[in-house]
Amino acid sequence: MTLTLSAFPFLFVFTSTEGICNMTMDSNSITMPMSDPNAWAAMNNLRMPPIGMTGQPLIPDFDPNLGMMAGITPMNPLMPGLSMVPAPVSQDVPVIKEIVHCKSCTLFPPNPNLPPPATRERPPGCKTVFVGGLPENATEQLIMEVFGQCGDITAIRKSKKNFCHIRFAEESTVDKALFLSGYRIRLGSSTDKKDTGRLHVDFAQARDDLYEWECRQRMLAREERHRRKMEEDRLRPPSPPPIVHYSEHECSQLGDKIKDDGKFPDAVHVLLTWLERGEVNRRNANNFYSMIQSSNSHIRRLMSERSQHEKEMEEAKDKFKTALSGIVAQFEQIVSVFQAASKQKAWDHFSKAQRKNLDMWRKQAEEIRNMHNEQLMGIRREEEMEMSDDDMEDAPDSKDSEDSGVSQAEALKEENDSLRCQLDAYRNEVELLKQEQGKNQPVRSEEDNTHSQQLSFLQQALQGMQKQLLKMREELKQREAELEKSLEDKQQLKSQVLNLKEGFQKLQNTHRMQVRDAENKLNRVSPKQRRRVFSLCFPTELIWIISTFLHVHPFGASIEYICSYLQRLDTKINPSEVEALLSRLPCTFRQELTGVGASLEKRWNFCGFQGIKST
Repeated sequence: MTLTLSAFPFLFVFTSTEGICNMTMDSNSITMPMSDPNAWAAMNNLRMPPIGMTGQPLIPDFDPNLGMMAGITPMNPLMPGLSMVPAPVSQDVPVIKEIVHCKSCTLFPPNPNLPPPATRERPPGCKTVFVGGLPENATEQLIMEVFGQCGDITAIRKSKKNFCHIRFAEESTVDKALFLSGYRIRLGSSTDKKDTGRLHVDFAQARDDLYEWECRQRMLAREERHRRKMEEDRLRPPSPPPIVHYSEHECSQLGDKIKDDGKFPDAVHVLLTWLERGEVNRRNANNFYSMIQSSNSHIRRLMSERSQHEKEMEEAKDKFKTALSGIVAQFEQIVSVFQAASKQKAWDHFSKAQRKNLDMWRKQAEEIRNMHNEQLMGIRREEEMEMSDDDMEDAPDSKDSEDSGVSQAEALKEENDSLRCQLDAYRNEVELLKQEQGKNQPVRSEEDNTHSQQLSFLQQALQGMQKQLLKMREELKQREAELEKSLEDKQQLKSQVLNLKEGFQKLQNTHRMQVRDAENKLNRVSPKQRRRVFSLCFPTELIWIISTFLHVHPFGASIEYICSYLQRLDTKINPSEVEALLSRLPCTFRQELTGVGASLEKRWNFCGFQGIKST
């Protein structure tokens, strides 16, 4: 149900920050939904009870004497604070402009069919408006009376001509003042030209407004910077504790911490700081060396932890794969149940709602099953790709060039040398440790065992590298043999190409010699014989002339008639040669006998177009 209002004075909608939201004008009525509280308030102001579609009042406790409904505050267009502007109505409601009566003037609304007045772009922080089209007899008191109802005015700068600038205290009042643009103003009841005018209200650019806006923006920026700084200070992690300086006591404690797996990260950080500070000298070099050696012993622990985690990850993958395959199998069973229920034998016994639910459940189960199948297939593909990568790594690359083989051999040699150096270093360390143990400390079997294990590991690695180096050398020799073979094939191909080029040049020379001999023979022939040869060898032009002549004579012509025509062009043409030429072209020229008895005559006809006409 909608409510039609045509007697509300001066209704318009605006927001406090963005200005006027809806200024659609309609001279007939305003339509508002009954769910809008503003429409109920408007009915309350008119002391009209809201009526439903059946004519019954929608609210039984409506009191027309009090002029209010339960729970809804009455709306007064001229209440303080709102002035002429009522509370905002819905944006879907078209706005109508009515006549505004002031104390010393009257404002008449513009034609609603005209387009809205044009305005310039709104300057930032605009509080000043330009008002044009004022009557000549307008005063500041009149301007204050008309525009003072929009909001508090701080300054009015009136020109000698018919315009002025008004500065308001708030930015939101500028939108209210722009609503009066297009109104016709009349002072009192006078119709004199000096007492009438058409208002044009637009945004004005003032330095005071821009300065205040910039100051406000700077203040907001300062507040934002302060807020960010406070947030950064709150979220900033605490500073790390200071690193202690080197001493014999701290060094002994740090050596014990490095050997402990739980305290190893912090202890290594302290050791790194001491090394960067330059705390190492000849006196404490052995202490630093022992700490570095202890940190190096953690490599085996880390490698074992990594292998253990990899094993756990593989077990988790296998477990997930088996669980997922079981889930997929159960989904397959569920889908098969739905498919069996969808068959004609069982489907006819279900109701319409049950069929709808069964169909929906079947689709959902199929979608989930397909999703799990794709996930399982993706896991299998990843496993296959990993296996193929391992195969590719194991298989030798047959497309590597000679340079790559040489570089790999050099790299293997360098690794072999480095491993030998490490082995020598470990041997020296073992000897030093044995000497120290024999002099000062009892035998430590655990460290000896670890060093012996390290030596065995290094020896095994060295043997593997040597085997790999020998294998690479054999491959390098094979590739060198293949390269030599390819070079021999290349030389053979080059020799064949050279032979072909020589044969081609010989053919060209023989052809040129034949052409020169023919030209010499032709030069020895007399001009008459040469002309005859050309006429016999190249009769194309003669055939064109004869074809045109016979085409003009559709009943044919004798050889004498044709030769008489051709001898006008060239007197040296022989009829026997022309007849021989025509007989060689039976598809173009045909000889026919015409006449009876003694008047028989042989005539040549042109038949070159007969095949084209038949098709």
